[in-house]
Amino acid sequence: MTAAAEIRVVFVEDDTTLREATVQGLELEGYHVDAFDNAASALRTLAVDFPGVIVSDIRLPGMDGLEFFEAVKKLDTELPVIFTTGHGDVAMAVEAMKGGAADYLTKPYSSAELFAAVSRAAETRLLVIENRKLRSELSNREIPRVLGSSEQAERLSRMIAEVAGTDIDLMIAGESGTGKNFVAQQIHDLGPRQTRPFVTVDAGIVAHEDAELLLFGRAPGSGLSRSGIFERANGGTVFLDEIESLPEAIQARLLSVVENRTILPIGADRPRPVNIRIISATRHPGGSPPQNSSALATRLFYRLGGLSITLPSLSARREDIPEIFRHFVAGYERELGLQAKRISEVEWHHLTSHDWQGNLRELRAFACNFVLGLSQITPVSADSARESSLREMMERFERAVLEDALRQAGGRVVDVARVLGLRRKTLYDRLTKYDLTPADFRLPR
Repeated sequence: MTAAAEIRVVFVEDDTTLREATVQGLELEGYHVDAFDNAASALRTLAVDFPGVIVSDIRLPGMDGLEFFEAVKKLDTELPVIFTTGHGDVAMAVEAMKGGAADYLTKPYSSAELFAAVSRAAETRLLVIENRKLRSELSNREIPRVLGSSEQAERLSRMIAEVAGTDIDLMIAGESGTGKNFVAQQIHDLGPRQTRPFVTVDAGIVAHEDAELLLFGRAPGSGLSRSGIFERANGGTVFLDEIESLPEAIQARLLSVVENRTILPIGADRPRPVNIRIISATRHPGGSPPQNSSALATRLFYRLGGLSITLPSLSARREDIPEIFRHFVAGYERELGLQAKRISEVEWHHLTSHDWQGNLRELRAFACNFVLGLSQITPVSADSARESSLREMMERFERAVLEDALRQAGGRVVDVARVLGLRRKTLYDRLTKYDLTPADFRLPR
């Protein structure tokens, strides 16, 4: 979305003819304009987080432009103000720029000069508002953790914490559905860029006919200007999903971004610097380039993959499945306003023995169907039953039932014993057998 579609312009000018002509030009550019012939009236319409840009003459009746500027700074220090001034007031405008004004235009200014100044200020304002929103959201939420207590889950949590503290480009490798997007978001949220944007570039964007425009933007003078994804992510993190599917033309331009940290918008005569961390993801094992990759693709893979994490498949950390499943079920219960039925032995067997080729994505879909009462389990075949002994199947089921009861009872052993119909000693023997500690299931105060 362009800045013009989102930004309001407050235009303050006491010359009626100039005011009306300028308003008409800005509206033709797509801006919503509020025009005033005095600063006091304009000031009453402003508030913190005002989604706009101010264009104001310096010489105004009553409150002049400089007094107006001081009042605006007290309201919101990052609200951009562009001054228009006659030749005799240039020194005043320059002083205002030193005090934080966004720009100044000397009368008579051209429409192109005004539109370019407003466009630059609008882009900056959009980023300010977006970043404030992100900071607010971060301060009001907990960062999700990697679910599970298996060795693989704990190792992954340690690796995420370690790489989050760095600012190095990173590649995440893993099968489809293993949570690459989640891990990238978590690394961003735990790192030094957490208050800045996190922007995802997926296969749908790079396959779009306007992919270059969406990624790199367009400079003023070559059509309606707009910022691209890389520029909007300035200061934050760009997540490149499925990099093996990038078209060669995008690979070439992306390599320049990776190596030089600059972008060249369409129609621009010189590159613009960008300050971003790039996290990429691939389904290719080990994060290495696929066979028969071009020299360009291979070079890009190695530049992006200096630091890498490989996510385990769900079948490789099968002991985490019950906890992850319960987490998904609880989420869908809240979202759908439903109470899931009690899980059956057949369903527990499916959870612990199914190969989950779709990984977390497939398990999440199963949890949703379970809450909706739509889960259908194919009866276990003789061949699959032989894959694990009856004792192993029963032990997995018994452990899952104990964990479920402990979680629902908040770790209260008396309640667990009552619900399961077990004597206290028998219950403690079972907990010891499966290395389950009731305190781990107690709800936080």
